[in-house]
Amino acid sequence: MNDPKAIFCWSGGKDSAYCLHKVLTEKLFDVKYLLTTVNDKFNRISMHGVREELLDTQAGSIGIPLLKVSVIEGTNNEYEKQMETVLLKAKSEGINHVIFGDIFLEDLRVYRENNLAKIGMKGHFPLWKMDTKDLINDFIGQQFKTVTCCTNDGYLGEDWLGRDIDKSFIEELPANVDPSGENGEYHTFCYDGPLFKNKISFTVGERVYKPLEIKPDSVCSLPASGTTNGFWFCELLPLE
Repeated sequence: MNDPKAIFCWSGGKDSAYCLHKVLTEKLFDVKYLLTTVNDKFNRISMHGVREELLDTQAGSIGIPLLKVSVIEGTNNEYEKQMETVLLKAKSEGINHVIFGDIFLEDLRVYRENNLAKIGMKGHFPLWKMDTKDLINDFIGQQFKTVTCCTNDGYLGEDWLGRDIDKSFIEELPANVDPSGENGEYHTFCYDGPLFKNKISFTVGERVYKPLEIKPDSVCSLPASGTTNGFWFCELLPLE
């Protein structure tokens, strides 16, 4: 394969799944690894709160090796140091490209590109400036299956947790919510679709509310609205 080697930054959600599928089917890159930030204190995907066990199952079903950036404090400094360590190891294997599923958050793109430039790597954004309504409709049309695992209470309440993303979900969203949740309105866990060899089995457990905590030098990859007081999470429990 002559396609350039790359790492794919994998969140476990719908945009990641859609973007990775696009990269693989269009043969844009030779994806050697998935890369996910995991909170070692809770053994969960940072931000989304999904159990590490489900992340591992996703990677196994996709069939691409998974690298993890481990954080505990959640500060920018910690995140950047840990990310740099993992990326430099990948670079030593001849990998110079890093792929992200971001769509229109300009500040986040600049942040990613500046950090990569420091270690001589380049970021790529295959979904950049796509219409988010078209994107989510195509995601649904391609038979991907994903469930909401976190909602921002500045936009959506507890009752939106644990719902599959389908046409009804999109039609019912409030007018101030981006169809793909690109402003951080909601996060998802993708469990089936053309990207996966096997469907990932799970059940929806308890719902937990966590007040917004902004620490000095904290990693905040998704903006919160001025009315955000916290986030709702629902527990996704792996099934055999």
